[in-house]
Amino acid sequence: MPFLPDPTPDSPGRWRREAGELGRSLTRFGPSPGPRWHLGLQAAIAMALPVVVLSAFGLESIALLAATGAFATLYGGRLTPRERVVFVPIVASVLWVCAAGGVVAAVAGPIAVAVGLVAVAVAASVLVFGRSVGPPGPLFAVLIYGLSAHVTDPQSSHAVNPALYLGVLAASLAFGWLVTAAPLVRRSHRGTRPRALGSLFPAALGEATTRTLVVRTAAVAVVGTLTALLVDPERAYWIVGAGIAVLGVSASRRVALSRGIHRALGTAAGAAVFLAISVVPLGGVVLGLVLGALQFVIELVVVRHYALALVFITPLVLLILSAAGAGGPELAVERAVDTVVGVGLGILSSVIVVGPRR
Repeated sequence: MPFLPDPTPDSPGRWRREAGELGRSLTRFGPSPGPRWHLGLQAAIAMALPVVVLSAFGLESIALLAATGAFATLYGGRLTPRERVVFVPIVASVLWVCAAGGVVAAVAGPIAVAVGLVAVAVAASVLVFGRSVGPPGPLFAVLIYGLSAHVTDPQSSHAVNPALYLGVLAASLAFGWLVTAAPLVRRSHRGTRPRALGSLFPAALGEATTRTLVVRTAAVAVVGTLTALLVDPERAYWIVGAGIAVLGVSASRRVALSRGIHRALGTAAGAAVFLAISVVPLGGVVLGLVLGALQFVIELVVVRHYALALVFITPLVLLILSAAGAGGPELAVERAVDTVVGVGLGILSSVIVVGPRR
């Protein structure tokens, strides 16, 4: 399979059409896959309530970190409630293991964190793509690993106690599972027969698309981490995460380019939203409600307009990161730059094509 299309007399016209299509994707919404308000409400509650409760008890220093437990609720949106009640704990366990790996690596030093980042990215991609898990892919495994290493770094003056952090994360992940199980109070949901997880997530590691995505993820992780080591190792997970987000769950070069453009523009706008929020002295309870509102909107629009979703995703993640003692304006600028680098790597990795296993 060639990496680039064969040159033809129609190539200039074709590229103009492709560019026009990418431009139009920024101004229109994709088709709706069906109602998503219930998924948005679950994710919003799982994110906001732990923050609100901890802040109300005066534990604002760790309250925002508890919001990461909601990441597990973002997976398996196409499943029935009885299927999600089995699947979400699996995702939560994987995310907690990634977080624990980040905590351990932080103690060993920056090189260990960098090596662990590559290992987590590759392992998560093999697991997610190899078992047809679907969106949001391996992104949150990488983010929660990097965030955990960052907030528990013993060299930082704002380091969170590792045991406390992992305990809060475990509790928030468990709460997220309870939220996804809440619909089972209705008899109609309890009466639905769940399908076997093996049929819902078939093995696909031998397929060309899966192997291509895994190799692209590995390339983005290695190059992104090495690039960050030359500047600031703590920024590696954001660069790698941005690159992986561009890859998505499709091996199409056109999709990678479109997602890259959407991510760059959406992140820049989202960083501006974060700056506007960060200058307002909001208490932990109010911030929890803001995070919940952001997460609710994200779940409604992410499947229809990626750039618009990132306008809300970026300030949400930056608010959580700011809880670790990072600054306001400088944090937004750094993350915008890191996103551009990651997006570039993600788009460049689209030249990698791997054939199916023989």
